[in-house]
Amino acid sequence: MTLQECYESLGGDYKEVSSRLPSEKFIQKFVLKFLDDKTYELLTTSWQEENYEEAFRAAHTIKGMCQNLSFTVLQESSSQLTEALRNGMSPQAPELYGRVLEDYARTTGAIQVYKQGL
Repeated sequence: MTLQECYESLGGDYKEVSSRLPSEKFIQKFVLKFLDDKTYELLTTSWQEENYEEAFRAAHTIKGMCQNLSFTVLQESSSQLTEALRNGMSPQAPELYGRVLEDYARTTGAIQVYKQGL
């Protein structure tokens, strides 16, 4: 799997990220680092503990990372969750949280497949 195919698999925009970051090796470095980031763990733990202020911060951080890496699908769902939690728990938040979980699994799954092929 190429890095561009990885982006297609995770619902990202390779063309956009490659227009902003200087090289494929640079993009690859940060894509692989995404797997080690602990923000997703913070989101799930905060959600389980009903600490929605902390869950908001985690969702916001995920949104920012995804925006920088052009992970379009996960960026969109984490952005929606961020807004649903901005003023505390909202009625839409549980559904959006579920979508973030799915999109995160899709994203990290594609990156893992890419990493295994290196």
